[in-house]
Amino acid sequence: MTNQQPPASILAGAGPSASPAPTYYQRHIFFCLNERKNGEACCAQNQAQQAFDHCKSLVRAAGLAGPGQVRVNKAGCLDRCAAGPVAVVYPEAVWYSYVDLQDIDDIVQTHLQGGQVVERLLVPAHLGR
Repeated sequence: MTNQQPPASILAGAGPSASPAPTYYQRHIFFCLNERKNGEACCAQNQAQQAFDHCKSLVRAAGLAGPGQVRVNKAGCLDRCAAGPVAVVYPEAVWYSYVDLQDIDDIVQTHLQGGQVVERLLVPAHLGR
C-alpha cells in the first residue's frame, strides 16, 4: 500500500483556502418540461418544449454550446408552478418566467451570452407551487 496524494484536480476546492475547481460548463439553463396528467397547471401546457428547443437552437447558433460554455437542459418539475413556465440558470440560481420566444431570445442574449440578468423576467422569490 502506497501513501499517494490524490490528483490536484480532486484536491481543488477541498479546503477553505483552496480555489474552486473549474466547472465543465460555465452555465446551465434548466427548463421545466413537466406535464401533469391530473389537469393541474404545468409548464408543458405553456409551450415549455418549444421554448427549450428554441433556446437550444439559439445557444448553438451563437456558438455558446459546449464545454466551458452553456448547457441547455430539460428538467422535470422545478416546483415553481405558480410562476410557470419557468427556467433557471445556474450557477447564479436565477429563476425566469417567460411568455414567448422573444423572452427566450432575451435570456440567451442578455444572460447566457452577456452575463446580465433579465430583470423583467425574474420570478418573484415567494412564488412556489
